[in-house]
Amino acid sequence: MSKSKQVPRRPDMRLVAGVMLVCALAACKKDNTAEQAGPAATQEAAQAVAPPPVAVSAEVAAMGAEQLREAASAALREQRLYAPAGNNAMEYYLALRDKSPNDPAVASALTDLMPYTLIATEQSINRDDFSEAQRLYALMEKTNPQAPALPRLKQSIADAQASLAQRTADAAAKTEEDAKKQADLEKQRLADQQKLQQQAAQQLAAQQAADAKAAADKAAADKAAADKAAADKAAADRAAAQRTAQQQSAPAQASSNDLRPISTPSPRYPPEAYRDGTAGEVQVEFTVGTDGSVTSARVVRADPPRVFDREALNAVKRWKFQPVSSPVTSRRTIGFNPGG
Repeated sequence: MSKSKQVPRRPDMRLVAGVMLVCALAACKKDNTAEQAGPAATQEAAQAVAPPPVAVSAEVAAMGAEQLREAASAALREQRLYAPAGNNAMEYYLALRDKSPNDPAVASALTDLMPYTLIATEQSINRDDFSEAQRLYALMEKTNPQAPALPRLKQSIADAQASLAQRTADAAAKTEEDAKKQADLEKQRLADQQKLQQQAAQQLAAQQAADAKAAADKAAADKAAADKAAADKAAADRAAAQRTAQQQSAPAQASSNDLRPISTPSPRYPPEAYRDGTAGEVQVEFTVGTDGSVTSARVVRADPPRVFDREALNAVKRWKFQPVSSPVTSRRTIGFNPGG
């Protein structure tokens, strides 16, 4: 796979003008203070006009797809979302996207990392850390060249660099205190960056865990519903087959008028329905065998549903009739009245 070349950007003309102003002021000042400020001013001016770094280092781009995937996962676990340069999740995923442009997981990971990189870029600009801001900008630009925030960030970097160049031109000297302050700022930058990445990694992990749980819950609910529907259908099919078999095995069925009850105990009133004062009725279809006992029973209709069904079936199964010549299937409606 060929690697695309990174086209360097032309430096902002306002920055060039700022650097020229710095050089002119430095040439005009001949005292010792100007001589001390010169090296530091030159260094900061060079930073202002330095071309932006490439988004993905050559070392990362040379890695294989599986190596990049493992490195990206490790970087996420270790909260190296976009830093340090050459060893962060953004670079690994960008290099992996170059090798596997149609991988949806890579695209999703880069989309998730963009907001955190945007925040880090703005913080780098606020700290006047333009090399880091440009590196992060390059990561965002390679991830999505059409990102709405890019023009604003580019302008913010240019404005901040011009402001730094002006402040550098106005500075008369750089003391040891300035150097110590810069070191403290660098230390604070690293600490802030680490803290920000930790917070971002925790938010990202929580988001991914919530998405995974929601997907698992939905899959479990769908499976439970499908299993229940299949079980209900199988039970209905078995009952229908049983009724058909019984009808076919008894061609000479006696009529329900031939049934002579011996014992038909009343059903037990469900306690909860009795306490609530619920009344209703259940129509039961049952089959009486030749010995007069009930061999099968099922609820045909219930009002209200599933309140009195169980007790109605339990009662019918205990009923006894006089023996008949062949099995008889009949229906009876059993009423439930708490005041009766």
